[in-house]
Amino acid sequence: VVGMVTGLRSPDRMQLDQMRTWNASARQVFWRLRLPSSAPLLFASLKIAVSASLVGAIVGELPTGAVAGLGARLLAGSYYGQTVQIWAALIMAAALAGLLIAAIGILQRVTLRRMGMAR
Repeated sequence: VVGMVTGLRSPDRMQLDQMRTWNASARQVFWRLRLPSSAPLLFASLKIAVSASLVGAIVGELPTGAVAGLGARLLAGSYYGQTVQIWAALIMAAALAGLLIAAIGILQRVTLRRMGMAR
């Protein structure tokens, strides 16, 4: 949320004055200036949120006695001293996080290209 608010406030005063000169409505300023300028910060925030939510989901499984999932696999491996099972769950969690972040990166490239902001 902080990244998005920062992005929405990031347009220069000169850009806002130019939109005012063109007699743009508040809706036009939002859709044509503020939202495109906040897009890179939105995707950076999404990448951080995906990682944090994955950790939260795994930790949330631990006290519930779940029988399936990465948290349950970690817990079962620690109960029975199976380090291979623990490492397998950790590697799968890292791979899942990598895939989710890569998917957001692809979405970011497509979105920024459609907005005319591709690098």
